[in-house]
Amino acid sequence: MALELSPEELGFDPERLERAKDVLVRHVKRETTPGAVGVVVRGGAAAAKWAVGRHSYDPFSPEVRVEDVYDLASLTKVVATTAICLLLEEAGRLDLDEPVAERVKEFRGAGREKVTARQLLAHCSGLPAHAELYRVCFSPPAVQEAVCKIPLAYEPGTQDVYSDIGFILLGMTLERVSGYRLGRLARHYVFDPLGMSDTTYRPGRELHYRIPPTEYDSTVRGRLIHGEVHDENAWAMRGVAPHAGLFGPAEDLMRFLQTFLNGGRQEGRRVFPKDKVDAYTARANLVPGSTRALGWDTVSEEGSMTGKHFSPKSYGSLGFTGTSIWADPKRDLGVVLLTNRIHPSRKNMGIRRLRPAFHNAIAEALVT
Repeated sequence: MALELSPEELGFDPERLERAKDVLVRHVKRETTPGAVGVVVRGGAAAAKWAVGRHSYDPFSPEVRVEDVYDLASLTKVVATTAICLLLEEAGRLDLDEPVAERVKEFRGAGREKVTARQLLAHCSGLPAHAELYRVCFSPPAVQEAVCKIPLAYEPGTQDVYSDIGFILLGMTLERVSGYRLGRLARHYVFDPLGMSDTTYRPGRELHYRIPPTEYDSTVRGRLIHGEVHDENAWAMRGVAPHAGLFGPAEDLMRFLQTFLNGGRQEGRRVFPKDKVDAYTARANLVPGSTRALGWDTVSEEGSMTGKHFSPKSYGSLGFTGTSIWADPKRDLGVVLLTNRIHPSRKNMGIRRLRPAFHNAIAEALVT
């Protein structure tokens, strides 16, 4: 459990900080999302924890609690896959600039030999953003085989195209260099060392009462998605995938974010090497104008989901289900926001207004 100090002790005006909670309450009333959890960390401690709304729009559904476990969607890319990359590179087992085809032998031909793990992390590998593999693939090996056959959409290193497909290939690379499956790697390298006890792939039935539902899927699964991964390709991979699939609570994400803000240290222990933390969270500069770091994203000049106050050194990640984590090392500030905004439908895009308003309110509450 992270240390909790008063907002004043951590440099916030408490009344102004409560405006961030007001943003959440307002958007729940607008039905941007049925409910939300927000956590603010600074100086190694929690300044605020909020839980508003319910699991669904049913007035009898459970009230949201800070301990609730959300489908983290693409936060999986940084919390699991990117963190594993960082540690395997540090151990000398992964060369970010080696062609991926050296490890994934079936990923060859038609320019694929140029693709590197660094490009996959920075979303400039040439692979397309998405493919509906779940319509024809029904197992992890089938998905992986299909990924290796997808034609490149552009010359590697020339464009910034956020790619789930690229991260699936990156996960394959990590399994090949380590000899272990992704789920085991994540548990060994990240979750256990950081004490992220409730972060997991494929949550067991005992956690379902803490998990808000996501979308009602009328086309593929024919049911309300609850307690299983929302992302269709991750679902086809049996719920364990490099690009999506993790479930977790705000407390665990706060521990993860604090460790990065602390330069890789947690409670006096070195978990991640500081030079690698700095390298992975800075812009990769592989494509001119791209905001991408290695796995992480950084603040864009216009339309950033962090609003208008986070410094250019900030880094973070967004999840399609309505989740996000952002860190501003200049202000030693971390923000976790968890929602199930795609319930009951992904057509609701109010999250695009909620996110910047929430981050603006937090930044504007800072006094020191």
